[in-house]
Amino acid sequence: MFTRVLTDTDAAAFYQIRRRALDEEAEALGTKPEWMVPAEVLAEWFKTKWSGQSGFVMGAFDSVLVGIVGLEEDGDSAAKLWGVYVVPERWRHGVGRRLLLDAVARAREWRDLERLWLDLAATNRPARTLYLSCGFRAIETHGEIMTLDLR
Repeated sequence: MFTRVLTDTDAAAFYQIRRRALDEEAEALGTKPEWMVPAEVLAEWFKTKWSGQSGFVMGAFDSVLVGIVGLEEDGDSAAKLWGVYVVPERWRHGVGRRLLLDAVARAREWRDLERLWLDLAATNRPARTLYLSCGFRAIETHGEIMTLDLR
């Protein structure tokens, strides 16, 4: 397994895995499958807003894409992780941890970055356990949503 930043040529594969994520975990991801934009729009986003200047999407690959994580700037000295998903058949194989740690390492290369944060469903114990084991800490909970950060 290896990870790398996705590009516009990965848009179709990203679309498929993101659609699967939303079909299976829409509540945990905080969005709905019907809000997915077409792969052509995603390809353009990979060229513009996910080009590495202010955000990126990283993928984990076996022979195919098996996991994704996005990261984007969020104000002064902060960035937000979003859309973390690993296909269920690759759970408990270290894919999520590897994706998360590689995304954090890449984000730390950004000048002036002081804080990474993410929201997750407070009931999502496996995800919370992963994030906490990677150094994130819970900073607040609002109803069903928990915010974690890493400084």
